[in-house]
Amino acid sequence: MNHDDKILALLDQDARLTPAQLANMLELPENEVRDRIYALEKNNTIIGYKTLIDWEKTDKEFVTALIEVKITPQKGMGFDEIARQIYRQPQVESVYLMSGGFDLTVIISGKSMKDVARFVSEQLAPMENVLSTGTHFVLKKYKEQGVEFDPSTRDEREVSMAW
Repeated sequence: MNHDDKILALLDQDARLTPAQLANMLELPENEVRDRIYALEKNNTIIGYKTLIDWEKTDKEFVTALIEVKITPQKGMGFDEIARQIYRQPQVESVYLMSGGFDLTVIISGKSMKDVARFVSEQLAPMENVLSTGTHFVLKKYKEQGVEFDPSTRDEREVSMAW
């Protein structure tokens, strides 16, 4: 594994790691780590940093849904243009091209089930190339992006602030 891959793997586990901490862990000069991170950001290998939040512990109320979408790809563009039209909607968190019985998985958040249903019926289903949709609501999160949501399984060191 090269140094860039090691840096990426460590940042994927904890985006709060500083260049100094990464340099210490990888036994590299800090300025080299900083330069490598900058280059990875510049070439869009690192496209963002995100905090993973357990919204169940807040007052914010919303629902998350996975929507299976069957589409007819546009001639000359495949699935890309349709996916782009979908992911530009503000409720849409993720869009994935899938193998199997449907073409796209769309993950959205809404204020309520009714809000999600309105998005599907008024914005998604009427799109020209959408053949059908199937909506599944998330009832409970157990693990996301490698992080368990059950506090009884979390080690105190995992939640301490690194900065």
